[in-house]
Amino acid sequence: MQKVDHIGIAVKSLDNSVPLFEKLLNSPCYKTEPVENEMVNTAFFKPGETKIELLESTQPDGIIARFITKNGEGLHHIAFEVADLEQEMKRLKKLGFVLLNERPKPGADNKLVCFLHPKNTNGVLIELCMEITDSTD
Repeated sequence: MQKVDHIGIAVKSLDNSVPLFEKLLNSPCYKTEPVENEMVNTAFFKPGETKIELLESTQPDGIIARFITKNGEGLHHIAFEVADLEQEMKRLKKLGFVLLNERPKPGADNKLVCFLHPKNTNGVLIELCMEITDSTD
């Protein structure tokens, strides 16, 4: 793992939360993006090296909506950047970690992602992410 890429925070409303975090972080939201396969809208901030990602559910039965119902708004996950996502997934699976997806999947912010089950990570949802590179380079 190379670094903490971002911290994901579950929120009920981006309309309410983006202005709050812009004030809190003294940093503008630089991007909003839907992630349809996860049923979320995201908003990103980069006040320093580590980005902050706000996640709002687009569906009442979506993962983020269920998380907020159970836990309230707040910390949802920590994402670590990796150089080779498939290799890191194989390494961690071999060590006994439970992957929530068996293959990398598209995520927000031009990333491929994989999540680790929190039961293996002291209750913290861990996301592994890798920048999608243009194969025509």
